[in-house]
Amino acid sequence: MNNYNGIEKPEIQTLPTMKDRISFLYVEKAVLNRNDGAITVTDARGTVNIPSASLGILLLGPGTKISHRAIELIGDSGTSVVWVGERGVRYYAHGRPLTSSSRLLVRQAELVSNVRSRIEVARKMYQKRFPNEDVSLLTMQQLRGREGARVRAVYRNESKRTGVVWNGREYNPHNFENSDVVNMALSAAHACLYGVAHSVIVAMGCSPGLGFIHTGHERSFVYDIADLYKAEITIPIAFEVAAENPSDISSITRRRVRDAIFDGRLLKDMVSDLRELLLENDSEDNELGVDILNLWDDKKGSVPHAISYGKEDEYEDQELMEDGYGTILEDEE
Repeated sequence: MNNYNGIEKPEIQTLPTMKDRISFLYVEKAVLNRNDGAITVTDARGTVNIPSASLGILLLGPGTKISHRAIELIGDSGTSVVWVGERGVRYYAHGRPLTSSSRLLVRQAELVSNVRSRIEVARKMYQKRFPNEDVSLLTMQQLRGREGARVRAVYRNESKRTGVVWNGREYNPHNFENSDVVNMALSAAHACLYGVAHSVIVAMGCSPGLGFIHTGHERSFVYDIADLYKAEITIPIAFEVAAENPSDISSITRRRVRDAIFDGRLLKDMVSDLRELLLENDSEDNELGVDILNLWDDKKGSVPHAISYGKEDEYEDQELMEDGYGTILEDEE
């Protein structure tokens, strides 16, 4: 077999941290391959070389083909790959997360498993939606009531702004067309937002199923995060599309959401909000880019791996066994 002549896998310490990388890169209708330490992107306009280590998350849209060697380099560089719909809308699948650390995932599990900390995170989420209100002492029931009143007010204001008649949020998730125009537009717009939120969550190494407000569904945390941006993005777009009453509600709505998030600001906001919700301080952010593997310990929290533990116990057990056998032999004599 021929020797492999590719470049060596980089050490984790030599790779740029997440804050020094390009957050997200979207590619569609292109062929991706590898040229030494760079990803080559070839489309109708030509070929561009992109250093793999400079990428945080690579979003692969429709019409993309990627080689095995490109995926190999991306994996070695700690870059996450997410297969998405046109211009980042609609989540389909993902590869490894951006971070090699499980810090965010462990922190998410810790916070959601404790009633007090779970409520605190839920309050942070609601506070982002009520920036001018103090929700620090509200119960979950009070928070849900406040959110319901706010969303209804948003619907009424958008109805007044666009002239679209609003009779409430009514839709059948199994029958898209069994509702009025504005509800169809809302369903299509929210589906796009869920796809984007899902992409960011898995790329950051979090669990889509561990929600703080929503629960019991494999995408509970997706719905939590997406709800932070509905009043700003998807609800206004849905009412604007409904006012035009196009023949293809789903397609037009999806394109409007796509254009609204194409500048990347929403993706950056989601990353920032995730860190703010799950991490206690900025210094913990540095841990996310470190390749650390430890063993869990019920008293110390964690201990180093790749160490042969139990040698002392093994020697003690051996001494006891020898003493025991010696005593038995003496008795027999």
